[in-house]
Amino acid sequence: MRSAIKTKLRITWIILQFNKASKLETKRQQFIRLLGQRAQNEGCTQVANNLNIYRFNRPTPRTHGIFTASICVVAQGAKMLELSGENYRYDPDNFVIASLDVPIIGEVVEASPQKPFLCLKMEFDPSMIASVCVEAGILSARSESSVKSVALGRLSDELLDAFLRLATLFGQKDDYRMISPLVTREIIYRLLKSDQGQRIRQLANFGEQTHRITRAVQYLQQKYKEPLRIENLAGQVNMSISSFHEHFKTTTSMSPLQFQKLLRLQEARRLLLTEQFDAGSAGISVGYDDPSQFSREYKRLFGVSPREDIGRHKKFA
Repeated sequence: MRSAIKTKLRITWIILQFNKASKLETKRQQFIRLLGQRAQNEGCTQVANNLNIYRFNRPTPRTHGIFTASICVVAQGAKMLELSGENYRYDPDNFVIASLDVPIIGEVVEASPQKPFLCLKMEFDPSMIASVCVEAGILSARSESSVKSVALGRLSDELLDAFLRLATLFGQKDDYRMISPLVTREIIYRLLKSDQGQRIRQLANFGEQTHRITRAVQYLQQKYKEPLRIENLAGQVNMSISSFHEHFKTTTSMSPLQFQKLLRLQEARRLLLTEQFDAGSAGISVGYDDPSQFSREYKRLFGVSPREDIGRHKKFA
């Protein structure tokens, strides 16, 4: 008798799991269809001011850029991000989230014309996050320690449901205007209640140290061409040099000097490849006084010298 009951319960459990997996697959296929319909061309398709769909029909080379404070949810395919030697792979099971703008290297690693890489990126609005925190009674202590600005998270059924509902509004102007703010607030709320809560709260600027690091990052993005004196930057955000170094590296996974160097070299590469600058002019434009140092650091980051990079770009353009 007991054996028969156990067998029946086991069969019931298997059926429930099968139904759950079937429903999840149906949702994922709907998500793929909605993103694919909206983004039919390769590259970035803007849906709204803070929403973009990325589509690639084949794997891409490693590309340097700035990863903004946002969440990226993949419908199909996979992509790798590298930040200071750490790799983050995100796919339909795992999203990637960032609480600060950081320089990264990215490459699409799974994509084909039959199954293109499809990803929805939602940039965060700190004021909305703060509002949701207050309404939900989720407030961080001012002494909350810093956490890394980039991380992976498991895409839950509830979070997928919310993004799917958001995607169904694309192309429906009135419905999107009225309903998307509510769905966006739900997404933020679910993230705040998840393992990513502390990281999301960084954006609301409740943590005093995090707010100071955010100000420092913003300063570096605006003043990356200027000589960097750590003691001056630490003083601007009212932190000791040692504390500033510690919190900055914990949050961004790199030192302030490394952060500035990446910003300089990424901008120099843009000038070389899209603005037709020569190597010397590009280096000077981003703050390098020594052309040989610029060339060495450029090659160390991109794998080729500035002149070689220009020649390679022209060859494949």
